[in-house]
Amino acid sequence: MKPGSKPKGNVKIEWSPEFAYAIGLITTDGCLLNDGRHIDITSKDRDQLENILHCLKIKVKIGTKGSGSSKKRYYRVQFGDVLFYKFLLAIGLTPAKSRTLGEIDIPKKYFFDFLRGSFDGDGTFYSYYDPRWRSSFMFYTCFISASERYIVWIRKEIQKRIHIKGHINYSGRKKSTLQIKYGKRESLKILKAMYYSKHKVCLKRKRLKIEKALAIVGLTI
Repeated sequence: MKPGSKPKGNVKIEWSPEFAYAIGLITTDGCLLNDGRHIDITSKDRDQLENILHCLKIKVKIGTKGSGSSKKRYYRVQFGDVLFYKFLLAIGLTPAKSRTLGEIDIPKKYFFDFLRGSFDGDGTFYSYYDPRWRSSFMFYTCFISASERYIVWIRKEIQKRIHIKGHINYSGRKKSTLQIKYGKRESLKILKAMYYSKHKVCLKRKRLKIEKALAIVGLTI
């Protein structure tokens, strides 16, 4: 960059449902490198990265990378944008954010788009028949993070908007992460809030899994 010149951004910083969804994905699956300009996003789902590039309206090659000694391959995009990087810092993201993440400054009207992105990045949905109760089909929606501040904030924001509490507990083999877990009744409310339109961007694999589970008991989102 020439002395005195201003950095140019590739990402158009303008709030919309798609932009908020992308911020949710970056918050969970992304990483701000320490150089002050590069953003890295890694996922096992290529669709995830195609979604984020679509939402940010940028063209970046999707590559792959390994995972330590594992033979697993993950999809990855990395791009440089000083202005967008500074914007992410300003709304609450940080480099090496896994345990330092806290509140994210999201416009109220786009919170559930952001949450859907966060859920697609580090959330999970599972269902099963409870053997203790005849014909009892259970399902849960969970949001996972290594940062307690972020989990507490997410829970507070959800409760403020749709009046459900869920509960927080530790998860993972070493109990190194936390999750907010919503049971059947509360889960349905949060799913309807996140998937408020069939036309909004999401990880199709995850949505299809949810729809198939709910169809078992005649429910829809």
